[in-house]
Amino acid sequence: MTRPRALAAAVPAGADMPRHHDARLDAVVVTLRPGDYYVARAGEFIATVLGSCVSACIRDRRLRRGGMNHFMLPGALREGGDRHGGAREVARFGNVAMEQLIGALLRLGGRREDLELKLVGGGHVLDAMLDVGARNVEFVRQYVRRERLCVVGEDLGEGCARKVIYDPASGHARVKRLRRAAGELVAGEQRYRQELERAVLRAEIDHRG
Repeated sequence: MTRPRALAAAVPAGADMPRHHDARLDAVVVTLRPGDYYVARAGEFIATVLGSCVSACIRDRRLRRGGMNHFMLPGALREGGDRHGGAREVARFGNVAMEQLIGALLRLGGRREDLELKLVGGGHVLDAMLDVGARNVEFVRQYVRRERLCVVGEDLGEGCARKVIYDPASGHARVKRLRRAAGELVAGEQRYRQELERAVLRAEIDHRG
């Protein structure tokens, strides 16, 4: 039997991610932005605020190690296409964000059969005819079914934003529903979504050319 790699070697550095010590939790909390994913080091919590975006909280229950992602749109640029904006922008797409986080856990010595997921977000908070949150929810549910992943909890959809704090060691996720999404959150999601959709269009034009 092969031994798992040393855990620290495969953990994303996350040096530029905001973090603070939470006195109530007595722990360091790492805050994700759209396009981020992070695998927690021992004792760390991970937090983010979601509107129409979705986060998957994924842990290996055998190793008691896990992480979280934060994606904005379900589909990524076509395979082999021009990935405008770098890795972080591409990770704002659901399929890339899921693959990155699961891949990081497997490189730590995790096993797919030991993974458990909690899914959060996908609220209808954007004033648009197309419900981006519903698209994200549909994507992530189809993804976990297709990949035969074990979902142990979810808080998805409806007309609210959410704040989530995740403890990968225990698998516990604290979710607070924000009945009135902050204007800055909504404006940021609209801006990011428009940028991503323009990137997809450019990539499709380049592919056809």
